Amino acid sequence: MMPFTKPIHLGTLFDDLASRGSGTALHLSRPLDIDPSRGVELDVPGAAELVTEAAGWFAAAGVRPGDRVAIVKRNHWDYVLLSCAAARLGAVPASLSAHLEPQALETLLKRLEPALLVTDTALLEAARESGAGPSAHAARTLVLDSPPGAHGPDLLGLDDVRGSAAPPPRRPHLDAPLAIMHTSGTTGVPKLVVHSTRTLMRRLAGFESHRWPVLGSRPSDTVTGAFSFAHGRALAWSAGVLWLSPAALSVITGPDWDEAGPMLHRYRPTTLEAQPSTYVRWRPRAQERGHPFGRVRLYISTFDALHPTTARTFLDATGRRAPVWMQGWGQSETGPLTFRFLTRRALARSGERHPTTRDLGRPVPTRTRLRAVDPRTLRPVPPGTPGLLFCRTDALCLGYVGEEERWRSKLVGDWWNTGDLGTISRTGAVRLVDREVDTLPEGSCLEVEDVVDDRLPQVLECVVLSVPGGPPVPVVVTADGHLDADAWRKAVADLPPLAEPVVTTWDGVPCTATGKVRRAVLRDRLGLRPDSCGTGRWT
Repeated sequence: MMPFTKPIHLGTLFDDLASRGSGTALHLSRPLDIDPSRGVELDVPGAAELVTEAAGWFAAAGVRPGDRVAIVKRNHWDYVLLSCAAARLGAVPASLSAHLEPQALETLLKRLEPALLVTDTALLEAARESGAGPSAHAARTLVLDSPPGAHGPDLLGLDDVRGSAAPPPRRPHLDAPLAIMHTSGTTGVPKLVVHSTRTLMRRLAGFESHRWPVLGSRPSDTVTGAFSFAHGRALAWSAGVLWLSPAALSVITGPDWDEAGPMLHRYRPTTLEAQPSTYVRWRPRAQERGHPFGRVRLYISTFDALHPTTARTFLDATGRRAPVWMQGWGQSETGPLTFRFLTRRALARSGERHPTTRDLGRPVPTRTRLRAVDPRTLRPVPPGTPGLLFCRTDALCLGYVGEEERWRSKLVGDWWNTGDLGTISRTGAVRLVDREVDTLPEGSCLEVEDVVDDRLPQVLECVVLSVPGGPPVPVVVTADGHLDADAWRKAVADLPPLAEPVVTTWDGVPCTATGKVRRAVLRDRLGLRPDSCGTGRWT
């Protein structure tokens, strides 16, 4: 008999799943960093055991209810298990990506003041080489792959804490801090976003654990995720998917085809969620022999804008009669705000001046309200007029760690300033224009990027950087760092004036853990002035 109908408690999530008799198989593209001996096949009761063991490690390391536990390591799904372990003690897990610049990581750790930092030797060595010292900002550090007693009382290895019994689970108040995650950090140091049980588990995971048509996981599904598991999305995704007990949950920790390819061939997904940059990397493999994407009925993309060519390629790669692509728009602070289903028919026309993927659908029914306002007066603008997008949602986070004033500056009554520019039609349809900080005097960065991607097959990525007083600078990624000049001129002839393109390979574009381009860093590398055409007041 089910104790309740939705996932509620992060700390006992896997215990609750096991008690419901979950038979979901867990497939991993490589062994978990916290226990490589378990291999690449796991089940829900085994995951529950690992969470309890990790809670014992944390207790032995001195973690107490209300403490913060910072987790920063190479990408894997054990971010979720470690977060559950901290929450089981009544502590607050803070997931930080190992892709963060060492100085940015130090800034976030200073704000967090964690009782425990959970990390690995690769991160500590990289930080040391850059002159940073993340361990200095935590009371204790647990190094997952370090031998016991190698460092001292404040620097522990797993063998120093193994075998300690976990205390009984503690459950925080619904509106108390439950978990902390950071924003992407495309424009600077990321913000530390605090969510509660009510916002994260009841609103976000609770919504996904409903058996919605098309979206909800089915008993026969193999659900595959390939994104940054340090992101808060991983918690809601894991809870929502597993609560519906699909046949299998498959985890891929990186975009490299040597790791991802065998998983996608062996456990061919029926639903696949990945960050847009990962889909772009896999695009040349979409039609390869063995049809790794041949069973996919539902694709999901989050984190960043999606190019039409990418969606079109994967929808054509599945053998399903009517596959669907769910494109969502939202933020770490709010969760999903809108969604739209894309089909082969919707994307059939290519090379259009206004690509389909900029249309983000409508607000999540009964859960989200949106309005567009004038950036100067904050008064609502007429339907179809570009404005700053504000939202109202019960899933809004509690605040920013160490930046309370920044948090409050983005609230106007019950309305949250997303920092995005867009239009809202009379029927409520949302069209994204740009991040306010990236806005162009004429046209849209996002639209230009989509048009270039759609018209030039050799372009893997296009990033448009605004330049006050001058034409925007397009940065174009190709496989070999070369671009046909005549083809470029023809492709952009009907677009607003652009500077000559900077052509590079993937290695020349700095990205976040979720694959977003770090525009501020890219501007600096190219010698562009640091300010853009937007104000950046609401980043």
